[in-house]
Amino acid sequence: MSERSDSAALLRAMPLVFVLIWSTGFIVARYGMPHAPPLKFLAWRYVLSILCFLPWVLLARVAWPQSRAQWGHLAVTGVLMHAGYLGGVWAAVKAGMGSGLVALIVGLQPVLTAFWLSARGASVAGRQWAGLLLGFAGLLLVVSRKFGQGGEAGIFNLSLAVLALLSITIGTLYQKRFVAPCDVRSANAVQLLAALLVTLPLTALETETMGWQLAVGGVNWELVIAMGWSVLGLTLGGSSLLYLLIQRGAATSVTSLLYLVPPTTALMAWVLFAEPITMTTLVGTALTAVGVSLVVRAAR
Repeated sequence: MSERSDSAALLRAMPLVFVLIWSTGFIVARYGMPHAPPLKFLAWRYVLSILCFLPWVLLARVAWPQSRAQWGHLAVTGVLMHAGYLGGVWAAVKAGMGSGLVALIVGLQPVLTAFWLSARGASVAGRQWAGLLLGFAGLLLVVSRKFGQGGEAGIFNLSLAVLALLSITIGTLYQKRFVAPCDVRSANAVQLLAALLVTLPLTALETETMGWQLAVGGVNWELVIAMGWSVLGLTLGGSSLLYLLIQRGAATSVTSLLYLVPPTTALMAWVLFAEPITMTTLVGTALTAVGVSLVVRAAR
C-alpha cells in the first residue's frame, strides 16, 4: 500500500514538476541566443541528448519500439515536438521576441488541444467558446502593444512563434493518438534522432557560428550553462516527463497547469532580463489564463 501511495503521489506531482521545468525553456532560449544561431544550438542539443540517452538505453537493456510503424510515429512526434516546437521558439527569440511573449503565444496550446478534443467528441459548450475568445483576446491585447515599429513583435518572429504553437499542439495530439506505450528512454532517443535529421541540413542556412569562446578569450559560460540545462533539464527531464504524462493519461493535468507558464516566464524574464511587465501585459496575460482555464475545465 505504501508503494502504491508513493507512486500515486509521484504521478500527481509530475505535472507540476514538468511545468516548472518547462517554464525555464523560454528563459534558457533568451539566455543562450545572443551567443548562438538557433538551429545550430538545437542540433548540438539533440546530439548531446542522444549521447546521454543511448548509453542509458544500452546499459539498462531497454526495449526499442517493436514495429516500423511505431518508429515512424515516434519520428513524426520528434519532428513536431522537438524540431518544429523548439525551432520556432528559439528562432522567434533570436529574431527579437521576448521570452514572455513567446511563452504567452505558445501558452494557447491547452486551448487548441482541449478545443480540438471537445470538438471531435461532442458539441462545443458555451463556456468553451467564451474561453477560446478570451484566450485569443488576451493574446491580441498583448501582441497589439508590441507590434510595429520599435516593438518586439513582427510578422516574421510572430510566424515563428505560431509555428511553435501549432507544432506542439499537433505533436501532443498525434502522440496521444498513434504512439503505443514504449519506454521513455528509447522513445526519446528516436524522437531526438528524427529532430536532428530534419534540423541538421537547415543549419547550413545559418552564417553565424557557435560562440563557445568569448572575444577576450576563455569559455563562454553563459552558452555552456544554457546548453547544459537544455540537455539535462529540458530534454532529459522535461521532454521525458511530457512523454510519460501523455502516455499515462495525465495530459489534462498538464494542460490545466500550462496556463501558469506565461506569467511565470514573464516574471522570470523581468527579474533576469528586465523585460518590462506593463499593465497591458498583465491584463492580457490574465485574460488568456482565464480563457485557458475555462476551456480546460469545460473539457474535463
